[in-house]
Amino acid sequence: MSIFVDTADIEQAKAVKGFGWVRGITTNPILLAKSCNSAADTLQQLAGLNMDFLFYQLVSSSREDMLKEAHLAKEIAGDQLVLKIPPSEHGFQIIRQLPSEIPCCITALYSVAQAIVARESGVRYIAVYVNRATKLLGDGLSLIADMAGVLKGSQTQILAASLKSPAEVSAAILSGADHLTLPFDVLNMLTYHENSEEAVNQFNSDGSGLQI
Repeated sequence: MSIFVDTADIEQAKAVKGFGWVRGITTNPILLAKSCNSAADTLQQLAGLNMDFLFYQLVSSSREDMLKEAHLAKEIAGDQLVLKIPPSEHGFQIIRQLPSEIPCCITALYSVAQAIVARESGVRYIAVYVNRATKLLGDGLSLIADMAGVLKGSQTQILAASLKSPAEVSAAILSGADHLTLPFDVLNMLTYHENSEEAVNQFNSDGSGLQI
């Protein structure tokens, strides 16, 4: 399992790198649009952090332009690139036309049928927006579980996104997600629990240790 931060904010990404347990960065067109710099400059700065994986989502609509954009993203992000591809007719078509060294993630899937096509296309990841799926379809966690069932034994793994709380994060993994991408504020919540805080305070107040 890998945990990613979902951001295009350079300062957030720098802070997360210091956590030591976040494997990479996922971006999307909306996050990049919020950046003060161009998408190319932001992607280049994020790549400069060397966090193993950097997800970039295609915005072109034609097959030819998608391939050109993919190669441009590869030039900027290098070996860190994971290419996010929309689940459109052209999106599925270009997967086999891309160099094998570019891992792909079909993003914004809302049906098991789409997951089946993604599996047969051989992509490494599918991104499922859990909280958004719950709002639109009724139960995003059940969607994760159903997709996990049809992907079992394949090379395609589920990246759970649109997660709003530690409880939802835990539920996504228990439902069958392989990886997580989380906004900065949710990442900061994961290490905290009030009972842990109370226990540590008690250890420190009643116990002893090395004096520094």
